[in-house]
Amino acid sequence: MTTRLPDYLKRNIIDNEKTKNVRNILKTKCLNTVCDGARCPNKNECYEHNTATFLIMGNVCTRNCRYCNISTAKPEPLDKDEPKHIAEAVKELGLKYVVITSVTRDDLPDGGAEHFAQCIKEIRKLSSDIKIEILTPDFMRKAGALDKIIKIHPDVFNHNIETTRNVFKTARPLGNYETSLNVLRYIKQNSNIPTKSGLMVGLGETMEDIEQTLTDLKNVGCDILTIGQYIQPSKKHLEVNKYYTLEEFETLKQLAQKVGFDKYKIGPLVRSSYLASTI
Repeated sequence: MTTRLPDYLKRNIIDNEKTKNVRNILKTKCLNTVCDGARCPNKNECYEHNTATFLIMGNVCTRNCRYCNISTAKPEPLDKDEPKHIAEAVKELGLKYVVITSVTRDDLPDGGAEHFAQCIKEIRKLSSDIKIEILTPDFMRKAGALDKIIKIHPDVFNHNIETTRNVFKTARPLGNYETSLNVLRYIKQNSNIPTKSGLMVGLGETMEDIEQTLTDLKNVGCDILTIGQYIQPSKKHLEVNKYYTLEEFETLKQLAQKVGFDKYKIGPLVRSSYLASTI
């Protein structure tokens, strides 16, 4: 088992006035980001480009995914001012493309779908030209949740499958592979919203497993694909089974094309919201 982090997965620390400005805006508005919560390796690069992926509905999750650095605990009540603060931060950062994700909130009647909708409404008060991508949990089949998302019509709907079928239960013990596919299928069948999904590699899957998952995603109408290397956040999380080589990532690009994806971002440090506006 490979444990040493390859050089191509290492990022330099960036700490300058631009990154400090983003941190200050987020702190002033009492906002969380998945950049910090999930220890994203691209955080400083994104901050330097005056952008961040907003993490709404708190910073603790009701699930216990074994790859994720976000804590599992009993969540606090929703902050009703958060949508307004998100919009204020979008304005101060001058964002033209906004990505919003969330912790999973199985405790809420609609899983937080209405809170997503309120965030989108507040941003659209600024300008109808701002593009909004949301990365949602599966909402645990809560009645009407996906319909609320469809009604507000984000520019891109993202729900990550995260890993292949044979690894899924190990990595996401409270999730369900078919449920995730059905979320993407429902959005596609009931709207014209572009759908997006992503997965990590390095958890013990084979190339055949990956091809099957890409095929499953394509069969439910997924439009946009991301694939990146899993990096263990701490010793408490799942170990890395394998670090894919740069050549293998090129093979994954060819595999995506073979399955039928023409919109994708695939590489060692690719994450679902990384350079999202460029896909």
